[in-house]
Amino acid sequence: MATKNVLGRGLNALIEGADTENAKSVVDAISEVAIKDIETNPWQPRSKFDEEALEELAESIKTIGIIQPITVRVLENGKYQLITGERRFRAAKKIGLKKIPAYVRVADDQNMLEMALVENIQREDLDSIEVAISYQRLIEECNLTQENLSDRVGKKRSTISNYLRLLKLPALIQIGLREGKISMGHARALINLEDTEDQQYVYEEAIKSELSVRKVEELVRKLQAGVKPSKEPVEKETREPQSKEYDDLTSHLTKHFGTKVDFKRNTKGSGKIVIPFTSDEELERIVAILDKLND
Repeated sequence: MATKNVLGRGLNALIEGADTENAKSVVDAISEVAIKDIETNPWQPRSKFDEEALEELAESIKTIGIIQPITVRVLENGKYQLITGERRFRAAKKIGLKKIPAYVRVADDQNMLEMALVENIQREDLDSIEVAISYQRLIEECNLTQENLSDRVGKKRSTISNYLRLLKLPALIQIGLREGKISMGHARALINLEDTEDQQYVYEEAIKSELSVRKVEELVRKLQAGVKPSKEPVEKETREPQSKEYDDLTSHLTKHFGTKVDFKRNTKGSGKIVIPFTSDEELERIVAILDKLND
């Protein structure tokens, strides 16, 4: 397809002579590290942590687990020093966890980490949360601004910002996005709600009633206008009945494309597959997946 040349520059185009095989291991290797062996960073600029927010995070970790691992570096004494994720680290200690998932780095792997993360973002099979986590790690661990990051990965700054905002969603919704239960368009609408209970309500309604992004946006606007969830009955969007086989196919396509695919078929066997997107960048990602099928 002619559009293939617009789908990102790739690692070797960004960093000359990149050792991609070694770089991959820096991103993908996650270890279970004993919490007692982790020291906090003495240069951590953030000294005050909201106790109520920590309690909420601790409860979330207790129920769902840790979605985004912390990052530590190996010290000479065999211990580890925290680089990023102090809130997650503190919350894990609160609930008595003995180990915590962590990206483990060595002192001289800064360039390799950046190479690995940039390459990771170019993969077609990443879901939106995985992309957001990679962006966040580049900013925090490689000391990049959003503007620097935009140059590194060839994406608009607004696109990067939209992905990063996904990490502010409650853990349960992030998991739903990763599992293809909702699309990035649904998630971006939910971000506009400040109250986590409202976010949870709309998220559950979107799944239960199979709401489109437009319907979710309408529901969000009503909640922002002061309409309480209990007063807002949501009518399930009508669809042609289809067999479990086609339901499974819809689920498979949704997971494959990382967005909620709409699969419709009538009793005569004809129908259509709709793959929604919410930005030029998301369209490029979908086209990249389709291009891969033709390779």
